[in-house]
Amino acid sequence: MEEILKHFPDLTPIQVQQFQKLEGLYQDWNSKINVISRKDISELYTKHVLHSLAIAKIQPFVSGSFVLDVGTGGGFPGIPLAILFPDTRFYLIDIILKKINVVKAVIESLELKNVKAEQLRAENVKGDFDFIVSRAVTNMPDFVLWVKDKIKKQSKHELKNGILYLKGGDLTEELKDFPKATEYNISDFFTDEFFETKKVVHLSLKFKA
Repeated sequence: MEEILKHFPDLTPIQVQQFQKLEGLYQDWNSKINVISRKDISELYTKHVLHSLAIAKIQPFVSGSFVLDVGTGGGFPGIPLAILFPDTRFYLIDIILKKINVVKAVIESLELKNVKAEQLRAENVKGDFDFIVSRAVTNMPDFVLWVKDKIKKQSKHELKNGILYLKGGDLTEELKDFPKATEYNISDFFTDEFFETKKVVHLSLKFKA
């Protein structure tokens, strides 16, 4: 929690309380269903919560925006972002029902009113979004195919509407067909060695009429 407060010092008391509750909630759920790697649960705030919030350092979401989290797993990056941006709507999807059930339970426990979670494939999502976020669920070419027709026409953020993708390592090959993609090093914001090779990739997508 110290890291969260260090990098996001303007949290409201409710947000602080919600972030603090995450540890107990995920430890409890992880003892029943393996939603987070067993070796990572002790580093939940660095490897999952703070990692998710790196997106907020690249592009804070404005009030009234709509964000889709594809392959949310245990609720990352969607749930930490939903806590940070209570005036943004979040739609969290995953194809694994037991993970979505955990996500729904966490949402309910935190009393988050701006989040909906559903078992669904990205290709079957209806609606238009300001941004589509995800954490390395597949390679970028496949991901773009899944989501390319789900972007709102009107941009209201500094970055153009599109994908904000958490990924690590050398992405040269993966992004070779996307010359407009921009890589942001998370280590520019967070100093923990875990983030040394981690990036947020922004790729703007055109609205498909």
